[in-house]
Amino acid sequence: MRVVLAEDLFLLRDGLVRLLQAHDFEIAAAVESGPELAAALAELEPDVAVVDVRLPPTHTDEGLQCALDARRKRPGLPVLVLSQHVEQLYARELLADGSGGVGYLLKDRVFDAEQFVDAVRRVAAGGTAMDPQVIQQLLARQAGDGRPLARLTPREREVLELMAQGRTNAAIAGRLVVTERAIAKHTANIFAKLGLEVSDDDNRRVLAVLAYLDHGR
Repeated sequence: MRVVLAEDLFLLRDGLVRLLQAHDFEIAAAVESGPELAAALAELEPDVAVVDVRLPPTHTDEGLQCALDARRKRPGLPVLVLSQHVEQLYARELLADGSGGVGYLLKDRVFDAEQFVDAVRRVAAGGTAMDPQVIQQLLARQAGDGRPLARLTPREREVLELMAQGRTNAAIAGRLVVTERAIAKHTANIFAKLGLEVSDDDNRRVLAVLAYLDHGR
């Protein structure tokens, strides 16, 4: 699997290169600036891009904008962005086209090699990998304000949070130590209470839930 990596801090960039190579990823390019990233994405057509949100020369959201522009030119290009802090705007921009193959992780997650590599693979496969802290903020913002989310039980909220991270019913069942059938029931209840169409497509259901939770910000 070919990866284009963009990170301006040399030590972190070098560490990510070594980590990904150790898990059988091919590093097509490892760059440190927005212009270099734009060129690499256009020329190399990687299987997935792992991109720091803030890159030179602007050090604002250069990396994110380069990735979004590349996705417009090549719809569905898998992109996993890394950020120092939770910025819900970044999550919304990534999810805006509804095509999947996107992820948003805090840089702290990089130090959990298994979690980070799983996120890269999930995004590359067309799924989503949203940082738990992003999901928690979305849930906290809307709970108790009279919206349908307030009608969810504590267990349903727990399932919803894991679902929005991109986990399948089987993975959620394993995490909560319950049967997959029980999770399917919770999922059906969640969709009913949120007024969402039930779908067996894990990517579409995550996008739908996140879009719902972020509606009316």
